[in-house]
Amino acid sequence: MVLVIGGVVWWQRTSRRRAESALADARADAQRWYERLGGQVMNLTANDDAAVKQALVDAGERYNAAGSQLDQAKTTKQFELAGHTALEGLYYARAARVAMDLDPGPELPPMPGQRAAGELTKDRDVTVEGKEYRARPRASDDTPYYYPGGMVGGRPVPSGWYSEPWWKTALVAGAAGVGTALLFDAFFSPGIGFGGGGYDSGFADGVDYAESHDGGGDAGDGGDGGDGGFDFGDFGDFGDFGGD
Repeated sequence: MVLVIGGVVWWQRTSRRRAESALADARADAQRWYERLGGQVMNLTANDDAAVKQALVDAGERYNAAGSQLDQAKTTKQFELAGHTALEGLYYARAARVAMDLDPGPELPPMPGQRAAGELTKDRDVTVEGKEYRARPRASDDTPYYYPGGMVGGRPVPSGWYSEPWWKTALVAGAAGVGTALLFDAFFSPGIGFGGGGYDSGFADGVDYAESHDGGGDAGDGGDGGDGGFDFGDFGDFGDFGGD
């Protein structure tokens, strides 16, 4: 009986130490990404390019959101969500750097759904319900809204620059409405202008991959301070992006 009780006590202490260690690691990772994003937000100055300005606005919004999430976080998952938000902001800051012809810095860890979504490789211009929409692989005057790639309403949307942030409605609502679905179908027809991810083998393969590999969240959505269900582990230290 003494041995059994001793074993239970040992197991409880070991489990508690592991949980405390995981919490400390998640907090440190989130703080590192948050501080790195802060450096980019504080040091990058937008030029007159509308795309650069918008990307830095989006990066700043995620910096503020991540800070709020860090202040409220109490669990490992909540710290991981804060880290995800900050990492997302770094994608926007990186896009701004590319648009300004600055060194983008090292590659960032992929977010949920990005590999399945791929990236735009060709210009796309479509008309949906009488309104024109555009998508470009690179920033332009008529496509100032960057999207880092990921799942929107359960469907993969490639990274690139768009004329409007049409994905936001679906991210907030959690599902694509009729208008968004029509736009999605018009933009992302099979085999047109995509690279990487599930689109390498056609649109259907990308959707199949996305449906069977739900990342637990949508890129591009800052989220709230709750439990986001993300498990990113330690992304490592990628060093300073460099430049102002």
